[in-house]
Amino acid sequence: MIAACPAAAAAAGGAEPGAPAIGIGSARPAALPPLTGPVERFHRAIRIGVHRIRVARRTRLRRERREAFASLPGGVSRATLESIAACESGGDPTIVSSDGSFRGKYQFSYGTWASVGGSGDPAAAPEAEQDYRAALLYARSGSSPWPVCG
Repeated sequence: MIAACPAAAAAAGGAEPGAPAIGIGSARPAALPPLTGPVERFHRAIRIGVHRIRVARRTRLRRERREAFASLPGGVSRATLESIAACESGGDPTIVSSDGSFRGKYQFSYGTWASVGGSGDPAAAPEAEQDYRAALLYARSGSSPWPVCG
């Protein structure tokens, strides 16, 4: 047992005769350098990694959304949509009518927006989605939803 636990053996008096007795009462804790620096660097590295992951995720979602609405359905031309948008809103995708009934680049009502698959506020939707949903509406109903500008 002395070979397995030399500290315990020394404390129990297993040292050579004449050597000073070492007891647990005279033991001092080992001084360790503070770990705050490395821990702070580790936490900073974690925060940076999380931030990079979030940025990459947002970038991927934006790209997927753009790609989903990149081509217009029903053979509607961009020129037709640009003409309607210029007349309806001056081409501003965030504009809201004075009474709040019509919203976005094509001045959708909430009901019309929902009928072409939109959700939420049309004026808060990305411009590419507004173009896509206006093309769906035009392919389905022609210019009749825009009696003045269509």
